[in-house]
Amino acid sequence: MTTAAPQDQLRLLDLQALDTRIQQLAHSKKTHASHARIAELDKQIGDLHGSLVDSRTAVSDLERELRKAESDVAQVVARAERNQQRLDSGALGAKDALAVTDELASLSRRQGVLEEGQLEVMERLEAHQDALAKVEAAHQQLVDAKAAAEGERDAAFDTINQQGRALTSERAEAASGIDAGLVKVYDQLRTRLGGQGAAALRGGRCEGCGLELNPGDLAAARAAAPDQVVLCEECGRILVRVTES
Repeated sequence: MTTAAPQDQLRLLDLQALDTRIQQLAHSKKTHASHARIAELDKQIGDLHGSLVDSRTAVSDLERELRKAESDVAQVVARAERNQQRLDSGALGAKDALAVTDELASLSRRQGVLEEGQLEVMERLEAHQDALAKVEAAHQQLVDAKAAAEGERDAAFDTINQQGRALTSERAEAASGIDAGLVKVYDQLRTRLGGQGAAALRGGRCEGCGLELNPGDLAAARAAAPDQVVLCEECGRILVRVTES
């Protein structure tokens, strides 16, 4: 494509402006502050996860230890009750009664030791349960904060997407009024040159790369036929020659 109507070339600037705004919207999604916030919360949740697992494991182990201690005490109490019932029945001889009495004393001592151990386990369990509650609260707070950040991100992205759809529709309408061959060249250049395929030539400067054209290139651009498509010798973008007052 080497020629296109001057008015079509001018319309490229409007098309480029729309493409730039669309590109800016895409960039705003990629660089939205929510990404960093969510990533930081994910890291904090991950860092806390180990403590949460350790705390839950400690509580579970102590609950199991407490059940064992309670079972041991219950067994001793049950045996003592049976022995007491045998004594109370009056059916034992003197020798057997003495043996049962001795065993009852031993069981009482054993029960005291077991109950002391049970109390110690209960105290440890209570402390670990308190610690677990704090860790779980901190974890839930982070989870809630992440959910809130994701909600804010999604709301922002919905707005950006709506704007993007509107601009894309406007862009399609704008492109439909320009020579298809010129648009194709422009799109190819835009893809290759970082999103900008056309730029105005004003005051001897390409507004795409911001460089002054050398005198020879500037003279050639100004002398070219109005329908000739001119490229910037510095950046390769389509130079749209605009009327300067």
